[in-house]
Amino acid sequence: MTLWPILLPALAVLLSFTWLVCYRRQINRRYSLLLAFSGAFLLSVTLFELLPEAYSSGNPEQTGLWIALGILLQIFLESLSKGAEHGHVHHGNGTTFPWLLFASLSLHALTEGIPLQHTPDFMWGIVVHKIPVSLIIGGFLLQSGRSMGAIWGFMVFFALMTPAGAWIGSRPALEAVYAYLLPLVIGVVLHVSTIILFESSEGHAFNLRKIGAIVLGMALGFLL
Repeated sequence: MTLWPILLPALAVLLSFTWLVCYRRQINRRYSLLLAFSGAFLLSVTLFELLPEAYSSGNPEQTGLWIALGILLQIFLESLSKGAEHGHVHHGNGTTFPWLLFASLSLHALTEGIPLQHTPDFMWGIVVHKIPVSLIIGGFLLQSGRSMGAIWGFMVFFALMTPAGAWIGSRPALEAVYAYLLPLVIGVVLHVSTIILFESSEGHAFNLRKIGAIVLGMALGFLL
C-alpha cells in the first residue's frame, strides 16, 4: 500500500482550508473557474482511466448496472448535502451543526477513495477536486456561526475520509467485490463531475474563460 493516495487528498483539504482561514477576505466568485477545471479534470480521468478498467475487468451488463446504482447513490447523498459536493451550499442559522451535510459529504469522500490504490492517476483528479470543494464548504462553515473547534473537527474528519476509502479499497478481503465497487464509484463521480460542468456558471452561461478551464482540465486528464 502506497502512502501518496493516503496523504495527498487529506493534505489538499487541510491546506486549502488553512489558506481559507488565513485569507478568507479574498474569497470571490473566481473559484467557479477552479471548480469547472476540477470537474473537467475529474470527469476526464474517470472516462480515460476508470471506465476502461471497469469494463475490461467485469461483466459489461453488471458494470453498467453498478454505474447506474452509483448515480442513484449520489442523487440520494445530494438530497442530504444539498449539492455541497459540487459547490452548492446554503448558509444555515443558529448553532446546530449540519449533521446531514456532515454525513453525506463524509460518505461521498469515503466512496471516492476506494479506487485510489488501484488507479493512481485517479488520485490527481480527486486532489484537484478537493481544493475548490474544501474552499466552498469551508467558507460556508466559517460563515455559519459554528465554533472554530467544530469547524476544524469537521474539516479534519472530512480530510480523513478519502484516505480511509483508499485503505478500505486496498484490503485483500474486498478483491472479490472490487469489480462492483469500482463502477459504483464511477457512477458517483460521473454525476458529480457533470453537474459541476453544467452548474459552475451563474445562469448556466458559459464564457470563454470557463470553456478554457474545462478544456484544460479535460486535456490534462487525458495526458495523465
